[in-house]
Amino acid sequence: MRRTDREGHAFAGHDREGHDREGHDRESHDRESHDRESHDRGGRAVGHDPVGHGPVRFGPHLPDDGLPVLPELSAVLAAAAGRGRDEPAGGAPALLDAACDYWDRRGLPTEPGHVAAAPGANALLLALTAALGGDVLAPRPCATWWAPYARLLGRPVFHVPTPAESGGVPDPYALLETVRRVRAEGGDPRLLVLSVADDPTGTVAPPELLHEAVEAAADEGLHLVSDETWRDTVHDPHATVLLSPAEMLPERVTVVTDLAGALLPPGWPAAVARFPASAAGDGLHARVLDVLTALGARVAAPVAAAAGYALAEPEPVTARRSAAVGLHARVAAAVHSAVVAAGATARPPQAGRHLYADLGPLRDALGAQGVGDAQELEDFLTARLGMPAPGGHRFGDDLPALRVRLATGPLLGGTDERRAECLTSPDPLELPHVHRALAGLTSVFDDLRDAQRWESPR
Repeated sequence: MRRTDREGHAFAGHDREGHDREGHDRESHDRESHDRESHDRGGRAVGHDPVGHGPVRFGPHLPDDGLPVLPELSAVLAAAAGRGRDEPAGGAPALLDAACDYWDRRGLPTEPGHVAAAPGANALLLALTAALGGDVLAPRPCATWWAPYARLLGRPVFHVPTPAESGGVPDPYALLETVRRVRAEGGDPRLLVLSVADDPTGTVAPPELLHEAVEAAADEGLHLVSDETWRDTVHDPHATVLLSPAEMLPERVTVVTDLAGALLPPGWPAAVARFPASAAGDGLHARVLDVLTALGARVAAPVAAAAGYALAEPEPVTARRSAAVGLHARVAAAVHSAVVAAGATARPPQAGRHLYADLGPLRDALGAQGVGDAQELEDFLTARLGMPAPGGHRFGDDLPALRVRLATGPLLGGTDERRAECLTSPDPLELPHVHRALAGLTSVFDDLRDAQRWESPR
């Protein structure tokens, strides 16, 4: 097993949110609600606009596919628009059956009594965190919506470094050391959240790494929540092997899938969870239903109808998904090439509609522009690129690290007609509006590369 973090450096101990790895207090790297001013190395205030920049209020949201809604989905939703009754907490039988069939096709046999549905994966994770109790562990970086729900419940979140190969799954040795240190300090780690197909990095964890991490979690008695929102967006299924932790450790893994990843528009919130088929899984399922009931977290009936249709994976849905995945794979590859050519680093994207770039090698050029941390990088790139570019601090990464998530959806055009054209073009990268968007992005990074060459000798 490996003993290096994401950048290949030696692991220096656990990292509790709001503290550095040596356990000393530091200003929260995510600048929660931006109630405090940041300071540069000389102690001077660098105040950022607090409006809209809190980790919960700001988001950022799941990367949108940027495409018009599938007409067949719209028709199903419209046909169900007259359903005004409440759906049951946890989902109606039709939706639960569709979810079971969806997982059956992926080698995860499932019964309706082991499934719950909610209006988005965030509601499910909140309910799971409340039901399981204890402290939460998550990889660094991780999806931006994982940690806020633990904080809302007053639960500590401990971030664990990821290895060099991929994000989403913690380094197994670092995980063991973190759990043991947390317990030695009186903590009670119970839940590990991970994602094989990852947001924010856009990578897919290899099976051998996943097996080592799952084995380490099992040794420490942790329950795992596997966020599989992006599993159906793998760019090259023939070259990338994606396994679910539920295949390796079925009795201790709850799978959560937000349908906004590959099946529904993000404005139609629906997600499903698959619980272990065991007595402990039954108890967890019951407690989660209690929390969802208390929250009133029910999927709206028209959305539930669309979700059931999408989970059945009829030909229009699978055709659109395949076309969208191929489109975003090509755009992500082009963005990755531009970022790497400018001297920044990024793992090659393997899934999703996003990639995660480290602009540390361009620090001198960025410093000349007044950029010294991830928040300033976010502000700078959002303005220069004309699209959201959330900094790594949103994803639990260190504030001083110059990392950013770049999404592909905003590069597909500003109208439904242009976005739809991307799906049917034999070469979408050569469409004028896509070509201009990619050229603009490339120009921003090339300018930083050229400025770095001038700044470095100084």
